[in-house]
Amino acid sequence: MGIGGISVQLCGHSRHQEPFRHEYRNGLDTYIIRLQLEGTCQALVDGKMTDLMPGDLLLFRPGDIYELRIGAHGEAKMKPSGDYFILCTGEGMDEWWAEKKRPTLRKIAENERIKATWHQLFLEKRRLDGGNPELVTLIVRTLLRLLDRALEEAPSAQSVAAFHAIRMRNYIEENALRPLRLEEIADQAGLSVSRAVHLFKEHFGMSAMQYVQQLRLAHAVGLLEHSVLSLEQIAYEAGLSSYTYFHRVFRAAYGISPGAYRKRQAGDD
Repeated sequence: MGIGGISVQLCGHSRHQEPFRHEYRNGLDTYIIRLQLEGTCQALVDGKMTDLMPGDLLLFRPGDIYELRIGAHGEAKMKPSGDYFILCTGEGMDEWWAEKKRPTLRKIAENERIKATWHQLFLEKRRLDGGNPELVTLIVRTLLRLLDRALEEAPSAQSVAAFHAIRMRNYIEENALRPLRLEEIADQAGLSVSRAVHLFKEHFGMSAMQYVQQLRLAHAVGLLEHSVLSLEQIAYEAGLSSYTYFHRVFRAAYGISPGAYRKRQAGDD
C-alpha cells in the first residue's frame, strides 16, 4: 500500500429502530465500507436487493450505484439494525482498492480488533478540528489491513461451522494472556463445549487450549528476548500462572529452560 492520504467524509456507528433509506442512484462520489453488526437490512448487490446479516461487509467504490434499505416503509415496530460505516476518498483508498479484486459483499468473522480500530476512528473524527489528517489516514490504513486479513481468512464456502471456528480463534487471540476456560471459548460461538472442541481441532489441527498455550509461550519468548522482567514476572505476564508451570511447559516446547534460553540469547547478542 502506498503513501497516499485518506480523507474521511463521514464515519460512525448507526443503530436504526425506524425504517431508513440511503440511495445514490447516480453513483457514489466516495468509497463506502459498511459492516453489519446486528439485525438485518437489504443492500443493492450485483443489481438486486440482497439480505444482509451480522458479519456482512459491504465494499463500494466511487461510481457504484448504492442503495440500502432498513425496515419496511410504514413499519410500526422493527428489530434494531446496527452497523459501522465509513465514507472516504483519497489516493490511499485508490491504492488499496487497486491492489486486488474487491468483493461487493462478503461475510467475515466477528473481530474485536476491527471494531476497536473503527471506534478509534470515530473518536478521532469527533474532535472539534475533525481529527489530525495523518492520524486519520493511519487509523483507516490499519482498519483496511485488518479487513483484508478478515476477508482472506473468511472461509470460501462461507459455512457457519467455519465462522464459529474463526470466531473462537479470534477470541482466544484477544484473551490468551488471562485465565481462559473452554466453556468461555465455546460460549463465544454459542456452542456446547464438545462441539466447540471438535470444530476448533477440525479447522486448525490442534485443540483450543493448545492454541492458547502456543500464544502464551510465544509471548513469553518475546519477553525473554526483549525485556528485563524476572522469570517469575514473565510467567505471570504470559498467563502461565507460576514459574514452575512456565518452566515445565517451556522446556517441553523448546527443549531448554527459560533461564537457559535467555542466557543463550544474551550470548548470541
